[in-house]
Amino acid sequence: MKLSEIAELLGIKFNGSDIWIDSINSLKNATKSELSYCDGEKNEELLRQTNAGAILVSEALALSVPEGCVKLIVPSPHLAFAVLSQKYAKPLFAEPALPCDIAKSAKIMPNVHLGSNVSIGEGSVVMAGAYIGDNVKIGNDCLIHPNVVIYNDCVIGDGCHLLANCVIGSDGFGYAHTPDGKHVKIYHNGNVVLEDFVEVGACTTIDRGVFESTIIKAYTKIDNLVQIGHNCELGQGCIIVSQVGLAGSSVLGRNVVMGGQSGSGGHLKIGDFAQIAARAGVSKSLEGGRKYAGLPAVPFEEYYKLQAKILRFFKKLK
Repeated sequence: MKLSEIAELLGIKFNGSDIWIDSINSLKNATKSELSYCDGEKNEELLRQTNAGAILVSEALALSVPEGCVKLIVPSPHLAFAVLSQKYAKPLFAEPALPCDIAKSAKIMPNVHLGSNVSIGEGSVVMAGAYIGDNVKIGNDCLIHPNVVIYNDCVIGDGCHLLANCVIGSDGFGYAHTPDGKHVKIYHNGNVVLEDFVEVGACTTIDRGVFESTIIKAYTKIDNLVQIGHNCELGQGCIIVSQVGLAGSSVLGRNVVMGGQSGSGGHLKIGDFAQIAARAGVSKSLEGGRKYAGLPAVPFEEYYKLQAKILRFFKKLK
């Protein structure tokens, strides 16, 4: 769309160069033919450095928009972006469909849906009822169990095992909110990348990124019933036990272990070789090489000292 059309859609006045906008992207990666948004002072430095052709921005941050970037001043950049995300969302399926590239030694069982331009490598098996979306790439020697869903543009490395009913590349849980309490969906145009020898358990969900990839690095093993939010990055060799929940943009280093029903808040980092005990809640970034427990998660030794103090306190009351 032209910027004048975008302004009309958002119900705002428009002054400036009426350029074509091909897509929407992050402040960091947007180009001159793309539009981005800045939703607060925490991203002001990225705003100053952006190469976006146009920007959705509040009046308070308008002076931080770099020269050559067209300003669209809106009361809520996040809400305006959510409205636009639907207009720039990828289609559910390609028309006309492109042929698939299926290796001769790959085995595709009955009732599998293959989208447009799917690639499946040597020795891979896709079992009955799986859904493989457009432009999905599956490497060699993978095993895709029954009823697995892999949405469009996702990349599966070599030797991956995806167990029954897991979902790779679903939209993240992202909404902007109107003043009268309505929730406007943010459509996600990124993807999910599973590197080599990743295993994903039954009924686990891994959400696609808003613009970029949700990344699961090589040799990571994920149990059943795990939720991994959009734009997360899991390092090499992580172990994620059943019912773990990772909020969006969580970053785990290599060989992080997360016990059952533990979880993290969004935009946090957990260092290499950290261990998170079952039911622990990570509320701030944690350094690697240590064990943590509790809610909020604290180092093991602190957690057990606190538990001992609580027990002694109640014993005194008897």
